[in-house]
Amino acid sequence: MSSTTEQATGARTWSVAEHLDDILTAVQPLEPIELNLLDAQGCVLVEQVTVPVALPPFDNSSMDGYAVRAADTERASEASPAVLTVIGDVAAGSSGTELTVGPGRAARIMTGAPLPPGADAVVPVEWTDGGTGAGPARTMAPHSASPQGSGGQVRVHRPVTPHAYVRARGGDVCAGDVALEAGTVLGPPQIALLSAIGRPAARVRPRPRVVVLSTGSELAQPGEELAAGQIYDSNSFALAAAAKDAGAIVYRVGAVTDDAETLRATIEDQLIRADLLVTTGGVSVGAYDVVKEALTAVAEEEPGEPDGEPDEATEGAVGEDAERAVHRAHVDFRTLAMQPGKPQGFGTIGPDRTPILTLPGNPVSSYVSFELFVRPAIRAMMGLADLHRPVVRATLLPPHGAGDEEPAPLTSPEGKRQFLRGAYTGGERPEVRPVGGSGSHLIGALAHADALIVLPETVTEAAWGSEVEVVLLG
Repeated sequence: MSSTTEQATGARTWSVAEHLDDILTAVQPLEPIELNLLDAQGCVLVEQVTVPVALPPFDNSSMDGYAVRAADTERASEASPAVLTVIGDVAAGSSGTELTVGPGRAARIMTGAPLPPGADAVVPVEWTDGGTGAGPARTMAPHSASPQGSGGQVRVHRPVTPHAYVRARGGDVCAGDVALEAGTVLGPPQIALLSAIGRPAARVRPRPRVVVLSTGSELAQPGEELAAGQIYDSNSFALAAAAKDAGAIVYRVGAVTDDAETLRATIEDQLIRADLLVTTGGVSVGAYDVVKEALTAVAEEEPGEPDGEPDEATEGAVGEDAERAVHRAHVDFRTLAMQPGKPQGFGTIGPDRTPILTLPGNPVSSYVSFELFVRPAIRAMMGLADLHRPVVRATLLPPHGAGDEEPAPLTSPEGKRQFLRGAYTGGERPEVRPVGGSGSHLIGALAHADALIVLPETVTEAAWGSEVEVVLLG
């Protein structure tokens, strides 16, 4: 929109930062819940977790071998091995108290088994003859197949020091230690620790449930036959995948036709399972921009007080109209000073004031809009501290295949923040090259990009070799 048109209509153009700040101010972290450990993966812990018992809870062997008194092996060598009497086996899962290792004695012990009383070290089986009377053993004979295994004698060819190959009780963490701080994101190592200290669940902020739907009568689903004038729906798949990548639980809804009543009914049906709604398409100024029509109509038609209670005019209403009377929509459709992605919408809908972000319909516009606005909103709802993609500086180089003649510099409209697809190369001197043209429909180029080149509102031309801001997508 030109400045003249803006002055004539009174419309306001929002900056990218203003729109994002408005979203993040309105979006709140979800209430904490208790989740089973695997369901809590990727979520933010909301409480400090302390260790109830030492880890490991008892002295145990780190090797398959023989539990011994270290003093009995101090003179052991290949030429003159220490000969010890084997008194039995200590297996993982046993109490470790069935046997007592006295002077000149040894017990076969398995990895993870408790160190029996009297023993203060473990000799790896490879340092012994394995009870066979032959040379160094490579493995320990199975308990069921070794008549000499849990009895007889074993020859030890190398000495061990006290505590050798013994995992000490509390050597990992001690009872009362802080295992994890509140605010920790639970990845596989953190889940391993929680399970190791006996926690079956964790109190976390859950993943938001995000419903993604695209609009447009021209959209067919992949696998269907294309009719004349139709294209395949890619936006809902791209945005659903992006929401999943951001950490959300995602529900993708098939494309909705360009009919306001159908769209409103679809959105109302989805509210029951949505913490956040994301639509794509139908937010510009065309005659068939159904999202704008449907949600503007809801806001204009809904009577009642601002707190959501129906007034006298709606108390006697029944059926679909009554349901809509409480399912209010407060969506602000905006013009942003950015390219692509100028038309945007944000607000709330339904009795629970569910946040809704309405994105433009061109594939690149919708994806760039998701990265800038929806991804941070999802991560804020999860309670994550790091909301944004990494931003770096890199040297701008011409696109691959530009030929010997240097192409014209990149240009950008004055007053708009432009986001161009790029291929990024890191290292000591990071570089980035444009991928494809600037058209917001060029999804083929998007598939080969791993970064966005950012040209600020004050930049109208970026020369090759200059340094630019880059948003890393991968």
